[in-house]
Amino acid sequence: MADAALRPLVELRDVSKDYYRDKFRVPVLANTNLDIPRGEFLAIMGPSGSGKSTLLNLVSGLDRATTGTVRVNDVDLGSLSESKLTKWRSETLGFIFQLYNLMPVLTAAENVELPLLLTGLTRRQRAEHVKTALAIVGLSERMDHFPRQLSGGQEQRVAIARAIATDPLMLLADEPTGNLDATAAHEILDLLGQLNEEFGKTIIMVTHDPRAARRAHRILRLEKGQFVHTHADALGAI
Repeated sequence: MADAALRPLVELRDVSKDYYRDKFRVPVLANTNLDIPRGEFLAIMGPSGSGKSTLLNLVSGLDRATTGTVRVNDVDLGSLSESKLTKWRSETLGFIFQLYNLMPVLTAAENVELPLLLTGLTRRQRAEHVKTALAIVGLSERMDHFPRQLSGGQEQRVAIARAIATDPLMLLADEPTGNLDATAAHEILDLLGQLNEEFGKTIIMVTHDPRAARRAHRILRLEKGQFVHTHADALGAI
């Protein structure tokens, strides 16, 4: 266990991913290698179609590599069955999306509780997790509000609370500020920084926004399925 704790949380070794359109092979990632240490806040940039979302899908086990190995927390994702992958995701990852993906008929608290319904927690334990998660994102007073009663920034905070409710090892954020104005985006990036620094969450963030990327410890750029440029210690603020 000590050796595993010293290894990177995420390891990609010679990973390629191809898709097929009719009989034509479409390469998306090519011989990709990547180490992500525990506790890192990593930003991944690149044009549309460069492979950013595919990379997130491989790290989350939502998709499988055509060749190569993807290991997360010393688990070879390629060796897991679909049912084991589903269980692993629920215990290991939190997802944050551009469009929030909240259920409009559920309150903020009920939305945050959704991933907890897949765990063995009691109703009282789930309620405590929900309360804690909403407090962390600064929405304790909005627990009973529906998404339509919240601003876009508040909806994204609810989505982040949902992502951290299970206390995951890692957060995967796909354009988390892409649907927000500058002020709300700034607040969401502050929150992600807090989750990284105070709570030790490893974060992989895909973004088109260089101002958002500057919040990360490291910036990687993908072009045509390969990393082409790295900015280390890019800690500038918006």
